[in-house]
Formats: sequence, C-alpha cells, structure tokens
Amino acid sequence: MPADGFTTCLWFDGQAEEAANYYVSVFKNSRLGRVGHYTEAGPGPAGSVLAAEFVANGQKFVALNGGPQFTFDEAISFQIDCADQEEVDHYWNRLIDDGGSAGPCGWLKDKYGLSWQVVPVRLIDLISDPVQEKAGRTFHAMLQMSKLDIAALEKVFAGE
Repeated sequence: MPADGFTTCLWFDGQAEEAANYYVSVFKNSRLGRVGHYTEAGPGPAGSVLAAEFVANGQKFVALNGGPQFTFDEAISFQIDCADQEEVDHYWNRLIDDGGSAGPCGWLKDKYGLSWQVVPVRLIDLISDPVQEKAGRTFHAMLQMSKLDIAALEKVFAGE
C-alpha cells in the first residue's frame, strides 16, 4: 500500500477481515492488503485478526478488530458518486444485501452498520440549478425517496 495520503480506519468487533473482503467484493478498483494478527501480548486472542488493510474504489482503509466499545453511527458516512442508475442500483443492492437497511435520500447502512450515501452525480446539478423552482421541487422529490431514481428526479426537474 502506498505511504502517501491518509487511511480511513474502521473499528469492528471481530469482523475486520470479513468486512475487508466484503468491501473488496463490492467496489471496483479494490484489493486486500496486509492482514495482521494479535500476538500472545494481546489484547485479542493470539492468532486472531488484529487488522486488515484494503483498498475500496481507490480509497485506503484499515479494518481494525478493536472490540465492542465503539460502533458506527450516521455522523460519519461514505458518499459513493454514481455515474448512472446502473451504478446506483449496483451499490444500493450490494450494500443492503445480507442485513443492510435502506434509509432516506439515498442513505443506507450496510450489514456492519456503516452508513453510505449512494448518490448519482447528476443529482448535484439538479438540486443546485439556478432556477430555484426546478431545484426546489427536485430536492423535495429526493427527500421522498429511499434509493435515488435518476429518471424520476429528471422528470420532476423538467416539471413533468
């Protein structure tokens, strides 16, 4: 893994390696890196996974088995910028499979409780249009959606 930039650390309670493999399977431009194990010095059981490095969609992460003290919440989320509805559908469906949950406005939680925003890049253009009436009604329509539907947002924007 490159030494430049920064790495996002995700805290897990025993699922670090499983989660790293999962995220590598969901995102393109991804790979698993080093996997470190606890030694006899602990605090985890000797031989169990301490941390797993991975890259997901070009972003560096480390999944750490830190214990039950901390869990994910909505204060931190990852935004996935999607080129089209096919990408929105892919990421939405993959990340809610196996126990994830849908939220409002393109937000979801995956099976580990990590929050994601699955956002078509076109949405920003629509809701920041200089014609406030068009932008406003599109924003209101987005607020009514769970998974974002680009075609439906385009229709609302056009006044249809």
